[in-house]
Amino acid sequence: MPSRPHLPRAVFAMDPVHLPLLFPPPLMARLMQTAAIDPALVVRDFADPATAEALAGAEVLITGWGCPRLDADALAAAPALRAVLHAAGSVRSLVGDALWKAGVAVSSAVTGNALPVAEYTLAMILLAGKDTFTHRERFRASHTYPSAAETAATGNVGRRVGVIGASRVGRRLLELLRPFDFTVLLHDPYVSAAEAAAFGAELLSLEDLLRHSDIVSLHAPDIPETYRMLDGDRLALIRDGGVLINTSRGALVDPEALTDELVSGRLHAVLDVTEPEPLPAGSPLYHLPNVFLTPHIAGSLGNELERLGRIVVEELERVVDGVALVHEVREVDLVRVA
Repeated sequence: MPSRPHLPRAVFAMDPVHLPLLFPPPLMARLMQTAAIDPALVVRDFADPATAEALAGAEVLITGWGCPRLDADALAAAPALRAVLHAAGSVRSLVGDALWKAGVAVSSAVTGNALPVAEYTLAMILLAGKDTFTHRERFRASHTYPSAAETAATGNVGRRVGVIGASRVGRRLLELLRPFDFTVLLHDPYVSAAEAAAFGAELLSLEDLLRHSDIVSLHAPDIPETYRMLDGDRLALIRDGGVLINTSRGALVDPEALTDELVSGRLHAVLDVTEPEPLPAGSPLYHLPNVFLTPHIAGSLGNELERLGRIVVEELERVVDGVALVHEVREVDLVRVA
């Protein structure tokens, strides 16, 4: 490691429960060789007098889930701030106009967080193609093996997988799908047909993708243009028995229309995100045999969090060495990314 005569002053700002997993001892030691930081001080409120002195000298904020919004008041508390390194995914709810106007550099570990989401999605596509969830329910009830007729439509050979959104997660998923015998379809208004082909996919309109897919996986950002993009009319385009996988955000799907489709049994779904989140206790989705519901676990959990911390430490080293950030987020990017 090169000699660094000046270590910038840094402060953690997040829910402290995440700190030990994001920065286990070896990684914390590396971080402390790169910045002057108190590992016992984690800011939860930028107006807290107990953190005022540390924030006043902070040049770098290392943020994560639970960090308060970085508004004008937060910037006033940290006048020396020059970089925000986010050890989580989207910074959309974290940063505001004041931060961009102040010229503070922003970096996010969203690329690292995309990996487990894509892996989760691949697993669910493969399981859904085998009709695993239906067969599990039948087996639990009957204790008998399915007949040939009951498995006739089962299998992943030639299955048509529609990916909505060539986001970081979407692109990683497209890579993971390559070794399998799928026909992959893609919808993304910012991607050309040639780019889609390079991903191994055929570019289609949203409506055509829904019509021609056996399994539809959502990876679009939660922005005004995507709100309720899958409404009742578009959900109706998915073939009978089709599967919807949502690891993006619940707001992208009309919850009432989706519930109607699932209660009727016409569609199947794998839902890691919902709207609202979590669903109310009385929601039928908890008990439907054609719904596989998980509690927002597709993103980084457990030992996967260290990967996010490592991305942040590497970005901090770039800040100190005066080289360009690899995972920088620009204001213009937030128009079309999560």
